[in-house]
Amino acid sequence: MEGGEGPELTPLVGAGGRVTRYRVAPPRAGIVETSAGHYEATRYAERRRGLAGRALALKDVIVGESIPSARLGEQRLSNRIALAVFSSDALSSTAYATQEILFVLVLAGAAGMQYSLPIAIGIVALLATVVTSYRQTIRAYPHGGGAYTVARENLGTAAGLLAASALLIDYTMTVAVSVAAGMDALASLDPGLRPAALELTIGFVAFIALMNLRGVRESGAVFAVPTYLFVAMMVSAIVVTFVRVVAGGGNPLAAGEPREPLVAAQGVTVFLLLRAFANGCTAMTGVEAMSNGVGAFREPAWKNAQKTLTVMAFLLGFMVLGLTLMARHFGFVPSENQTIPSQLGAEAFGDGSVLFWVFQLSTTGILLIAANTAFADFPRLSAILAHDEFLPRIFTQRGNRLVFSYGIMTLALLAMVMLTATNATTTRLIPFYALGVFISFTLSQAGMVRHWWRERGRGWAAAMGLNGTGAVLTGIVTGVIAVAKFREGGWVVLVAMPVLALLLWGVHRAYRRLERLLHVPVEAVFDLAPRGKSGTPVVVPVQQVNTATVMALAAACEQSRDVTAVHVVVDPDRPSDLEARWRMQFPRLPLVVIDSPYRNVADPFARYVEDRLREPPYEVVVLLPIVVPGKWYERLLLNQSAGAIARKVSGRKRVRVERYVYQPGGLGRRRRGLLGRLRGGRAAEIR
Repeated sequence: MEGGEGPELTPLVGAGGRVTRYRVAPPRAGIVETSAGHYEATRYAERRRGLAGRALALKDVIVGESIPSARLGEQRLSNRIALAVFSSDALSSTAYATQEILFVLVLAGAAGMQYSLPIAIGIVALLATVVTSYRQTIRAYPHGGGAYTVARENLGTAAGLLAASALLIDYTMTVAVSVAAGMDALASLDPGLRPAALELTIGFVAFIALMNLRGVRESGAVFAVPTYLFVAMMVSAIVVTFVRVVAGGGNPLAAGEPREPLVAAQGVTVFLLLRAFANGCTAMTGVEAMSNGVGAFREPAWKNAQKTLTVMAFLLGFMVLGLTLMARHFGFVPSENQTIPSQLGAEAFGDGSVLFWVFQLSTTGILLIAANTAFADFPRLSAILAHDEFLPRIFTQRGNRLVFSYGIMTLALLAMVMLTATNATTTRLIPFYALGVFISFTLSQAGMVRHWWRERGRGWAAAMGLNGTGAVLTGIVTGVIAVAKFREGGWVVLVAMPVLALLLWGVHRAYRRLERLLHVPVEAVFDLAPRGKSGTPVVVPVQQVNTATVMALAAACEQSRDVTAVHVVVDPDRPSDLEARWRMQFPRLPLVVIDSPYRNVADPFARYVEDRLREPPYEVVVLLPIVVPGKWYERLLLNQSAGAIARKVSGRKRVRVERYVYQPGGLGRRRRGLLGRLRGGRAAEIR
């Protein structure tokens, strides 16, 4: 390599047969032996010259240097960090759940405010039931049992996609509501910030997205501080005010007179109480996060996830009950300029004191970083959906820091759109919130009932009864929330979920159709061998064996006497089986396999092409198989790697890029004859 500016492709001995295996390895001391006979690159195989090199160096500064796939296990979280990562959403809801309850009860005047504590007790009881049920889910699905996985495996694809759609919408709303509520808390300190609320919230979303792009461990360590500070300050404020009331001879269970005159706009009705209960159920958003992210915990992952979930539930229940109790006793009245937590902080520490400012800043901090829970789970769910081909496969790709970068960036963009549409106003966002998560609660618990009924292992009856109770209760609450929030905007969510589910199903159907058209049976054997007149080497990138690949290889064999297929292994979660297939299906064609521990296809391929340029005749033809589906939207699902390779090798001296364009279904009788030979398992030559 020129100047030793990046990894070289080092051949590995003993691959066997017609397969040569390469590993992306840096020059000199850049290679690290991780175990006997196994080596791993320490630098990313990217060029570091010119404008592109400076851009990559800047990316390393902002996002961080790439982490090899072999270190994926090191990114797992301790319980202490995991609590901050997966509980920030649930814990932060303390800052607005009680307030949202009171915003409804205030319509009935002082008489309505007295019902806040019974409603809070009901919410905490529901929380205990759901958390206990999710502990069962974590035990049954130790590798991650989110609502999508549980519902799809036990209730069918339609239920699974509905659960996935509900969660994707809810994660988006979590980010929008969290930063908007954080802006409210910040405006309580300085009302002058209110005119810039939209710009500030978008900036907060961008910052949280950037921290998550730097890696789950790094973002968790950064966001753990405000999480634990908030918990400490909120618990202290509750305890201080409670002790003060008891020490003064008062009864903390007694409801006090509202601090501001209230004019009852209506009487206390069942529907009013149901609306208040529905608003307060926002406290339970984020509870499912740990069941979705079991794989992020250190081993034993499922046991650690259970423990952390229990701690989170205890803290959340204590803070919701404590804050509501004190708000009821002291007669706090919600307003746009003074939140309920702010009033509690002033009562506990004194308005304007240092501790009051710390309390307010900690509340603002937890609300802003509550979005981190969604940024931890949305990309994971997107990757699972993409793995099952319900989203474009690009969502399965891990970025520089072993996170699902495309999922993170998509979530940030969607949240920014929601904030812009509602002008970052919490009360306008709340009606869209919580409904999705309770639908996923219900589907997940119903799926677990079916799971226990089929498994019937030890203690299955008790487990099924527990999950059944959770399903019934969350189903009832789902109906309550749907009715209570329907006219306020909840209907949008009810419409959006099935529409999104249909879109996911449409993506899956498109992939299934393309796979049928491109399918090559495993038993097919191809008598393809280089026989062209040209001596210029032809290099063909191969990611999977399909009809387009076979036809591109045949075209290359007709063109040159030197044809090499190159396969880059990038996905640590999905080991490639192409090498094993190649020996059987293409016995006369050489295959180069490049292990790319930094999950990049284009750069290792480009480095291999550079190596070939050092050999006579000192030129290379790169033949790219390009699939052009008949429908425009299907093109978004394919050819990502081919496009990246084309950008890397195009314009280089002595490298000619050619594209073999293949349109499924567009070859008529010729294509049908080819597929007939493939299905028969006989040699197929394309002329």
